[in-house]
Amino acid sequence: MSQVPADLRFTRTHEWVRVEADGIVTVGISHHAQNALGDIVFVELPKTGVVVAAGETVSPIESTEGATDVYAPVGGKVIKVNTKLESRPNLLNSEPYAAWLFRLEPSDRNELDSLDLLDAASYTTACGE
Repeated sequence: MSQVPADLRFTRTHEWVRVEADGIVTVGISHHAQNALGDIVFVELPKTGVVVAAGETVSPIESTEGATDVYAPVGGKVIKVNTKLESRPNLLNSEPYAAWLFRLEPSDRNELDSLDLLDAASYTTACGE
């Protein structure tokens, strides 16, 4: 069981979201998600500059137990990806709250206020993390 960082918010599809001071949105997967996936063996990172819609698949993940998709919590442009995951996708298993996947510049910053995200305590209760 991993300590859920209090500064993160969570989607119902088990992505964690951190809104940085400059409004950039950093996205990763939760401990619960990586645990359900098993050993992660491949992550397809998005290309920087690509524009995605809220809810769109951004980053497929493959593991020994199956595959899943990581979705964009907001619409915007991918401005950075965690290239460490190309050679070490298992960082998502060992460090799920440090090994972020991508960063988005929201196309509409007001969209951040309307997100249906769980805080750390609610997420912990919802999935027993």
